[in-house]
Amino acid sequence: MSAQTRFSVALPAQEEATALDGRLLIMLARSGDNEPRFQVRGDYKSAQIFGMDVEDWRPGTALMFEGDVFGYPLQQMAELPPGQYYVQALLHKYETFHRKDGHVVKMPMDRGEGQQWNLAPGNLYSKPVLVTLDPRKTDAFRIELTEVIPPIKKPADTKYVKHIEIQSKLLTEFWGRPMFLGAHVLLPEGWAEHPDVRYPVAIYHNHFTPDFGGFRTEPPDPDLKPVYSERFRLDGYNRIVQQEAYDFYKMWTGPDFPRVLAVEIQHPCPFYDDSYAVNSANVGPYGDAIMYELIPEIERRFRGIGEGWARLTYGGSTGGWEALAVQVMYPGEFNGCYAACPDPIDFRAYSLVNIYEDKNAYALAGDFGHVDRPDQRNYLGQISMTLRMSNYLELTLGTKGRSGQQWDIWEAVYSPVGNDGYPERIWDKVSGEINPAVAAYWREHYDLSY
Repeated sequence: MSAQTRFSVALPAQEEATALDGRLLIMLARSGDNEPRFQVRGDYKSAQIFGMDVEDWRPGTALMFEGDVFGYPLQQMAELPPGQYYVQALLHKYETFHRKDGHVVKMPMDRGEGQQWNLAPGNLYSKPVLVTLDPRKTDAFRIELTEVIPPIKKPADTKYVKHIEIQSKLLTEFWGRPMFLGAHVLLPEGWAEHPDVRYPVAIYHNHFTPDFGGFRTEPPDPDLKPVYSERFRLDGYNRIVQQEAYDFYKMWTGPDFPRVLAVEIQHPCPFYDDSYAVNSANVGPYGDAIMYELIPEIERRFRGIGEGWARLTYGGSTGGWEALAVQVMYPGEFNGCYAACPDPIDFRAYSLVNIYEDKNAYALAGDFGHVDRPDQRNYLGQISMTLRMSNYLELTLGTKGRSGQQWDIWEAVYSPVGNDGYPERIWDKVSGEINPAVAAYWREHYDLSY
């Protein structure tokens, strides 16, 4: 495709003509079955996306997508094949933080959606339009950001599931604006009927969720339309989820089930859908805020015992790392940890990268050849995504660690603060070259096996 391909994205005039900062994204998809913003994914099946940083963008003006804007899966706009595409643009808004460490940074604040750029309330986007890319034509395609993602309604309390939110003094001081922590609390059977009883607490670490998951007081919907799960290769997986949630409810309320408070921590931060539950130079003192502000308030409101011997922590994947980390870093505050398939706890196996010995994260190199490291495989072992691909998607979604994705949050949590106020890179995001000095910092502070 010709390098002349251009898209003009207009920000409509508004009553309050406030200039905006953020990441401007443009998505192109062959299929019109869903909006292009919902067809972007990490593997080779992704829709095309390009991104660029914008600052002080004033309503009533337009910005041009052209030339060297970075993209994924194709890196350059000139690589786009001719043909028809459904095109959509979106502005992921940033706000300015004056942090306690003296740095001023522009970040996407979570707005109740768990750091999902394509669902964040207040983000502006366009309706999808069908365009034909023709190398013989040089006129820019005009796209207008006419739509606004609406606010998200908070979940209501039920008999068993309660919700709590507090403003954190520690995090508010660090980020220079009001910051909040929350939790979904599953009450034990008989909690209301026994007001003098105090309970042990099971702290569940997980990604952001809109409500307490896996708990359902009603049998599965008999009219539920089966949905295919690509991940598990199962038809009707949604039915299985509902059945398991109902079965858990019956166990939870049964006569022989232990009576505890099950607490699902909610701590989305400007970098990700959760903070990794530890203190960090970039993310802030989330470990102390959760341990000494949120958990005591949960135990006060819902009659927890309030002692380390009466707490356990558990989780899987990200939650598995967090459960292990808080048990290690706050040993007297928990009496046990159950961690399943945790994120890398030994950075000699940071996914498939040894950050202390490898030179490059993206590829293995021999004297005459190289091969990219895989990031994701299907059930047959076939590679659907490489480390390079997942990092390139992140770089498209946001520079300076602002993608809201997995590699960037690891970097934000584990790295020192760079001179510009953003996390120091563990490796060059384009080339994959590893920074040994940053790797040494990671080892001293967050390698749980060191």
